[in-house]
Amino acid sequence: MEILKIGILGIAGVMVALQFKTVKPEISLYMGLAVSILIFSFSLDGLFQILRRMEALTGYITAGDSYFRLLFKAVGITYICEFSSSICKDAGYAAVAGQIEIFGKLTVLFMGMPVLTAIIENISAITR
Repeated sequence: MEILKIGILGIAGVMVALQFKTVKPEISLYMGLAVSILIFSFSLDGLFQILRRMEALTGYITAGDSYFRLLFKAVGITYICEFSSSICKDAGYAAVAGQIEIFGKLTVLFMGMPVLTAIIENISAITR
């Protein structure tokens, strides 16, 4: 039922913002931003539930805490970059949006390097 509420909120927010787009485009942009932040605040509850379940799973994996933390940070980075990029695209700044997306991808790639290094070390230890 939550998804229905979020969907209706998003559609209603866009419809109201469209009314202002021709008269006052800046108000339309602010309304889109406000609706986006409101929808994000609703999703925080689900995000915290996922975090609690991931913490419960760390007991089953020996090095799970660091890997789950890394995974959660990567998901957070991608969400923030996507959100920021979408706002910039709506405002007409596609070049800035593209740079935010590139920065997010490079950050996630950089975060994954220790995991890749650990995998390569494990494989090389097995083959020796």
